[in-house]
Amino acid sequence: MQSVQQMDWWMIRERCLIECLPIMLCLGQQLSQLMYKVESDKEAIELFRRMISGQIQPNQFSFSSVLKASCMLRAEDRMEDARKAFDILFEKNLVSYNAIVDGYAKNMKSEETFLLFNEITDTGIGINAFTFPSLLSGAASIGAMGKGEQIHGRLLKEGFESNECICNALISMYSRCGNIESTFQVFDQMEDRNVISWTSMITGFAKHGFAARALEMFLKMLETGTKPNEITFVTVLLACSHVGMISEGRKHFNSMYKVHGIVPRREHYACMVDLLGRSGLLVEAMEFINSMPFMADALVWRTLLGACRVHGNTELGKHAVEMILEQEPDDPTAYILLSNLHASIGQWRDLTKIRKSMKERNLIKEAGYSWIEVENTVHKFHVGDTSHPQAWEIYQELDQLAAKIKEMGYIPDTDFVLHDVEEEQKEQFLFQHSDCHTAINPFETD
Repeated sequence: MQSVQQMDWWMIRERCLIECLPIMLCLGQQLSQLMYKVESDKEAIELFRRMISGQIQPNQFSFSSVLKASCMLRAEDRMEDARKAFDILFEKNLVSYNAIVDGYAKNMKSEETFLLFNEITDTGIGINAFTFPSLLSGAASIGAMGKGEQIHGRLLKEGFESNECICNALISMYSRCGNIESTFQVFDQMEDRNVISWTSMITGFAKHGFAARALEMFLKMLETGTKPNEITFVTVLLACSHVGMISEGRKHFNSMYKVHGIVPRREHYACMVDLLGRSGLLVEAMEFINSMPFMADALVWRTLLGACRVHGNTELGKHAVEMILEQEPDDPTAYILLSNLHASIGQWRDLTKIRKSMKERNLIKEAGYSWIEVENTVHKFHVGDTSHPQAWEIYQELDQLAAKIKEMGYIPDTDFVLHDVEEEQKEQFLFQHSDCHTAINPFETD
């Protein structure tokens, strides 16, 4: 059969009829073939759109293929297309449910993920091992550890506690939700571990400040004969960076190709720039960038820019911004980092110019937020947020916590509050930005 690129839609349909093949099977195969080529994701979705606009009902083959394409493109309207296709399926089975659940989880749509899981349960279709990793990923994406623990209990009831893929998803979920004890417990109880298991555990230790444990776990991994991959080394290098282990980081970076045959990628070079930059070796970091075997991308320059902001190197920071904007001229992050750099050394006039330039170019950076789950409800907070229905009580609790930790010797680092305001207000911004999720927990459980 000719490729989709060479055949008109109606020719495909007519050819299927002539050869007495089911139209849907033919289209499902066409979509599946397109999925073997990454560059054909958009084409697969367009073919699917024509299919349903021609009043042809999708089947499991075509639906699964188009959903994979939607997930890879990770676009809002693509998931909407996938959901429409799912809703018009004449007969939904566990394959189609797992596919749409996985799509929502990958696109950070946790609420939809769990609603569909409840629907699966209500229909009585049953659950298999492919359902749980997506559910755990959905819980992890919003830090809903309570929801993750419920899923953990359900999979134990279903008898999947020894499934390697599910155990890896559990390790990732507990780690991303901040429960390093449960993370290690799941890892320790695994009968068989692969590189994903080890890397997830190393990542958990590194993310939560246990760099020494992360590196110790890496050595144990090597002792078992498990071969590390590119992601493993990203985590190992980040662990070295977080505790300033420069020589250790260099050793592992150099061992990638020499010992393990892994060619370092841009992410690994960015980790090394981060390691040198965090330690204040900005000139050496710049020299390292110049020695790279390929042109540094925006990720590397952002890493250097972040280090310049911490150490107050405006000149090198400006150069990093120029290199970022040369590659990504509409990136608001570069402007924000540069304005933060000016703010950290009190150059408020320069900061104002940059913010004005951003406004003229209509560049907006999405505001960051923190969150906490209490009794199966996720509470989100932006800096200075007063939208929560219990905001007054939360800030009262924050004031009490701030007073207590100051009595214990804590001194707020207001250099990182990038507003031209009085010192007392800077402290208030600092506490409100980082600790609303801390304050709500004791308040909610009283």
